Amino acid sequence: MTIDPEQLLELALKSGAEAAEVYVSNSVSHPVFFEANRLKQLESIDSEGVGLRVWQGGRVGLAIAYGSVEPSDLVAQAIALSGLNEPEEIRLRETTVADYPKLYGKEINVEQMVDWGREAIAQVLASYPEAICSADWDCSRETVRILNSRGLDCGYTDITVDGSLSAELTRGDDFLNVWYGRSERGNLSPEAIAQKVRQYLDWAKKNAPAPSGKVPVIFTSKAADLLWGIVAMAMSGRQVLQKATPWQDKVGQPVIADMFSVTQHPDFGVYSSPFDDEGTPTQEIKWIDRGTLQGFYGDLKTCDELNIAATGNGFRGDLGNYPSPGLFNLAISASQTIQGDILELAATLKNGLIVDQVLGDDMDLSGDFSINVDLGYRVKNGKIIGRVKDTMLSGNAYTALNQVVAVASDRQWHGSLYVSAMIVEGLSVTSH
Repeated sequence: MTIDPEQLLELALKSGAEAAEVYVSNSVSHPVFFEANRLKQLESIDSEGVGLRVWQGGRVGLAIAYGSVEPSDLVAQAIALSGLNEPEEIRLRETTVADYPKLYGKEINVEQMVDWGREAIAQVLASYPEAICSADWDCSRETVRILNSRGLDCGYTDITVDGSLSAELTRGDDFLNVWYGRSERGNLSPEAIAQKVRQYLDWAKKNAPAPSGKVPVIFTSKAADLLWGIVAMAMSGRQVLQKATPWQDKVGQPVIADMFSVTQHPDFGVYSSPFDDEGTPTQEIKWIDRGTLQGFYGDLKTCDELNIAATGNGFRGDLGNYPSPGLFNLAISASQTIQGDILELAATLKNGLIVDQVLGDDMDLSGDFSINVDLGYRVKNGKIIGRVKDTMLSGNAYTALNQVVAVASDRQWHGSLYVSAMIVEGLSVTSH
């Protein structure tokens, strides 16, 4: 049977739970796949799931189900699982935002996405007929509802359109793969995606020797996630509780270059949201103000244990996870920028490296990294002269963000990060 959230909540309380929460997710997506320059597959994916969190004897248990399920079985499973956990305080929202949009985004039909995919591929093939292109387009619609025994009842529907394009070129034993993707809540320009892929291919027409030693490095907005992803981890309240973040006692102190501010915008962009997965209202928060750390984020439990106000940053990832600290819609702004994007940054350098795609970008909280450059370009006398191969980049993310010398004005969304390309000094470049 299809789950009735109110019935499930009532049954949990009647079965002996002191408190309960029901999280319902219904999603429909229509992915479109292109391979080898042609439409390969159309899919339709429909998923309905429910997560039930209960507290019994002060212990919390979480059970999930997809599709049809017997409510009594789900309640029994959640209660049984609670017995395996240590006691913890019941933390549930009693109220949430009263007035918020119930629908975000606009539906795009499959025929339109097929046309966009074909158009994007055609634009690349017009310049590079030997290229082998793949493309993925998807319009996904997710409806979420959260109810709990304290009176919370909220929900909304989110429609997101994702598009990505990759192109492969083989010249003798030289293999090149470039890709670019974007997300919107409605119309998604195939021209904008194809233009980026063509630009990357244009820059890679020739190979160029990589620079060596410590040279300025331009991180494209796509590659900048390598550095800003570490910042997001370092600001997590969970890392504070575990005494794992190097910013443990840095609130009110400079942590990155003073040109940067890092802000969470709940009402802006493709991942805007009125509340988190616990029903806590999201809010605009400046996490870093002109280089100075302002605070940490968390879910209800983490914020409570840190004795800070709830920040609206409790997210599940999927139904089977308990809420945990997470960021969304993170906008990086700079007080001084160079008008334009990568070309304008490159024009300021006599010798340098552009990094767009990397391999092995899993960094820990120390911030140290040593990565292979999957797609990079050589800059010489202000010009991009060709693609580099067999190149490694190493350094420390925190140090790098204190050695930024220029930032482009053109910001792009990559995942839930809104960021510009930038020039970093002091990193080590090696080639072999």
